Amino acid sequence: MKIGAITACLFIVAVANGQQKPEMSEQAFKNIRVLKGIPVDQFMATMGFFSASLGETCTDCHSAESGGNWDKYADDNPRKNTARAMIGMMNAINKTYFGGKREITCYSCHRGVERPDVTPNLADLYGPPPSKEPDELRETASSKAPSADQILDKYMQAVGGADRLAKLTSVAAKGTYQGYQDEKYSVDVFAKAPDQISTVVHTAAGDSTTTYDGRAGWIAGPATERPVVLLELTDGDLAGAKLDAALWFPAQIKQSLAQWRAASPATIDGRDMQMIQGTGDGRYPVNLYFDSKSGLLARVVRYAESPVGLNPTQIDYADYREVAGVRLPYRVVVTWLDGKSTTVFTQIDANLPIDAARFAKQALK
Repeated sequence: MKIGAITACLFIVAVANGQQKPEMSEQAFKNIRVLKGIPVDQFMATMGFFSASLGETCTDCHSAESGGNWDKYADDNPRKNTARAMIGMMNAINKTYFGGKREITCYSCHRGVERPDVTPNLADLYGPPPSKEPDELRETASSKAPSADQILDKYMQAVGGADRLAKLTSVAAKGTYQGYQDEKYSVDVFAKAPDQISTVVHTAAGDSTTTYDGRAGWIAGPATERPVVLLELTDGDLAGAKLDAALWFPAQIKQSLAQWRAASPATIDGRDMQMIQGTGDGRYPVNLYFDSKSGLLARVVRYAESPVGLNPTQIDYADYREVAGVRLPYRVVVTWLDGKSTTVFTQIDANLPIDAARFAKQALK
């Protein structure tokens, strides 16, 4: 298995209750030499970036023993030392030749393989060019194409219209969650307008919960050898959690991002799409794809920062059904650098009262 293993590592960190600042990597882990001074979620995102860039798993770079013993992740080995040297080389290249701007990352050379290719591949040279997800804000598309406002208005009309959307105040959903090469678990999602959400996956080891309460976000999960822990979300991960909440309430989308612009048309699985971009921080885009015929939202791609590169998250929406006069997706597939999950809802209820404790940390202990 080349991806997915790092997801399990998210729950090995110990975050002190009540602290004001997120825990740093060197506080949570042993033997951190290079990736110091960054929040734990960015440290884990960096591990995911390594995994995706080299096509490796956690134990490929650490040791086979680390798969069953968290303490073994701190052990040194030649691969870890090589990775540290590579980070230094990458930083030096960017500083020396690009004025400190990040132009080179691990993926620039490795591209999913352990050893970078040194000989051109003729099949790549003369084959169809691979599609590339835009990771920067593009120039607005031709004035002849629909504007971002027009595309968003069409979407709002397609899912129920402004009047019905304004009446959607909460969502409570039940279904199944399946991770990459994993078994299915039951899942509950609780969302409250304008931007609160809590997703609870009921795993065999205990509940795994991802929550955004309107200001802060975190992941709480079971620990096999340690107490239940909390992973604070920061920067791009926190903005992503806020956007995930807003997407349950289509009337919130326009104000959830800024600098809207229409981009070039695209295709997904042979279907024509209208693509628009917005941004939450002015640095990185959020790419939204709407089916040209139905007007429904089909995909969202967003980015989170890490010390070695941007980490994309792709969310695909499908199987829209009417709930209280509003069409909501019953199938959601989330793909990120070190994992993929498929959630299929069997029941979605709208406008039910949701206890505020669903979005509180103390309810997750």
